[in-house]
Amino acid sequence: MPAKELIRLSGLTKTYGQGDAAFQALKGIDLSINVGEFVAVMGHSGSGKSTLMNILGCLDTPTSGVYAYENIEVQKLETNQRSMLRRHALGFIFQGFNLLARTSALENVELPLLYRGLTRGKRHEMAEKALRSVGLPDKLRNKPSELSGGQQQRVAIARAIVTNPITLFADEPTGNLDSSTTHEVMTLLTQLNREKGITILMVTHEDDVASYADRVVCLSDGNILSDTLNNRKNNK
Repeated sequence: MPAKELIRLSGLTKTYGQGDAAFQALKGIDLSINVGEFVAVMGHSGSGKSTLMNILGCLDTPTSGVYAYENIEVQKLETNQRSMLRRHALGFIFQGFNLLARTSALENVELPLLYRGLTRGKRHEMAEKALRSVGLPDKLRNKPSELSGGQQQRVAIARAIVTNPITLFADEPTGNLDSSTTHEVMTLLTQLNREKGITILMVTHEDDVASYADRVVCLSDGNILSDTLNNRKNNK
């Protein structure tokens, strides 16, 4: 069966500021990502990788060009329509975990479900299932301060997948973790990609972390420098 395209970027640009102060963060990006791919985005500071991920995650809009998600041109959507797409199809994992300190793991994972009008019982059920899927069935009542860094990131991953997203955006997901915990988290993301078919786009500056992906896209000065298949993943 031929691969199904999920994301298509054509001539995507992003400019901040105007006149002499204008800065072009993206300079005409062409990129296609298929359903079920695991893509790592790399590049030095200022390369445009964060800008690209913000646009893909509907957190920002391009200056020009096309961003199509499931053949819907996202750049033409109204703000509330982009919010709906973000809420129902996308999940986000951050370097800093972004967990609420005074709430339990279960309550943190429930947060994205509050916007769906679900009953408290249904939210609990879905959040508990998500925490079990990331290996934390016994940490439902623990607050972030009672969890290790790796466990906190697992809670953050559970929160990202509790809505059953089509796509996960991971921004330096192992940046605050040691090497052993990094391997655990990346193994979990690989399992989610392979077993649940979740498409993953991950920003990282670490070659070892990027080696878990199917493809590595390298950016430089707002352009795609390279887009290569990652043969090393087969050895994971």
